Amino acid sequence: MRKESLAFLQEICDAPSPSGYEQPAARVFRTYTQKFADEVQTDVHGNTWAALNPGAGQKVMLAGHLDEIGLQILHISEGGLLYFAGIGGHDTMVPIGQRVWIHGTKRVPGVIGRKPIHLLEGDEKEKRPKLHDLWIDIGARSKAEAETVVTIGDCATYQWEFAPLLGDRVTARGFDNKMGAFIVAEALRLLHEEGGLAKGVGVFAVGTVQEEIGLRGAKTSSFGLDPQSGLAVDVDFAIDTPGLDKSRYGDAVMGGGPSVTRGANINPVVLDLVMKGAKKEKIPYQLCAEPGGTGTDANAMQVSRGGIATGLVGVPIRYMHSPCEVLELGDVEKCARLMAAYCRQVKADTSFVPV
Repeated sequence: MRKESLAFLQEICDAPSPSGYEQPAARVFRTYTQKFADEVQTDVHGNTWAALNPGAGQKVMLAGHLDEIGLQILHISEGGLLYFAGIGGHDTMVPIGQRVWIHGTKRVPGVIGRKPIHLLEGDEKEKRPKLHDLWIDIGARSKAEAETVVTIGDCATYQWEFAPLLGDRVTARGFDNKMGAFIVAEALRLLHEEGGLAKGVGVFAVGTVQEEIGLRGAKTSSFGLDPQSGLAVDVDFAIDTPGLDKSRYGDAVMGGGPSVTRGANINPVVLDLVMKGAKKEKIPYQLCAEPGGTGTDANAMQVSRGGIATGLVGVPIRYMHSPCEVLELGDVEKCARLMAAYCRQVKADTSFVPV
């Protein structure tokens, strides 16, 4: 991966941005895209978009959400322990024993604690803990001491940052889906540097917000921009670890290229243009099936206003919604190329009505 692009991926992944607290990641997105975009804006909801040819009549929206899962401080006990709720979906086995950063007026370290295994009683040892059974310990001796550095409503993230693994594989907290925000920005950069966008076509690369709590940013940004078509990008499940049945979950693997989804959430014309773009530019991809809603920004985009012709692409990752998600950089690069290739297939007079 190009040096500047890799630095951008690392910076946006390391920026703390749970749903509702996306400003740090949005700042990284704006700084990077303003170097090549014709226009960069952030709306009242927090969605941040960068555009090429923003005044064009045929508009394409590329959506990758900026938010990650996280924690929010709910209560500070008299002893200075912090109780919290999850932002987004959590496997409650994951937080136990993790170190976290609490993001308030300054960054405060803490650890997530629970009752020691020796003191668990009855069937407590066999049950999954609830988040309300856990707490964050910042070392405070009292509520008053804790309140000097932490406020109710502060968010927290795990103390895991971007790191290389063997070969082309990397790990980070929050690839879901700051990786997607990276990809839409890179697709826009490729269109700016390599060209190929038809006259009369504008492209909006949107870092959407609050996807993890209900696709909220995609709803407002797609309504506001009112594009004729769009692609969402999100993480996809890599079915290449033990215990996953390909007959149930498909056969997407890391290193096989981006995923391309077929199903009710996907406009047939958009799908055809994605595959034509992939063939023309020799980009490998993995076809995936989803008979209903996809649970991604593509859902919200599809039903905005009178309907947007929508597609969905993705990058297979391992250990989704954990602090150590793993992906292959080559898949990320190919996904950005695929999104740019789709945009090049769209013309000013393209109709997305399926016939």
